[in-house]
Amino acid sequence: MLRWTMIFLVLALVAAVFGFGGIAGAAAGIAKILFFIFVAFLALSFITSLINKPKG
Repeated sequence: MLRWTMIFLVLALVAAVFGFGGIAGAAAGIAKILFFIFVAFLALSFITSLINKPKG
């Protein structure tokens, strides 16, 4: 998922450099949404690993 975020971020930067404002805005919006989904999954994974930690 982080790979897709970076792809859309690079796409937004390239589109902004060439002056495609609409495409750059859309790609940046998608990158932002994917980033927050990635962070949510990361937090969920961290919490579940703490809960399922073997006792010993």
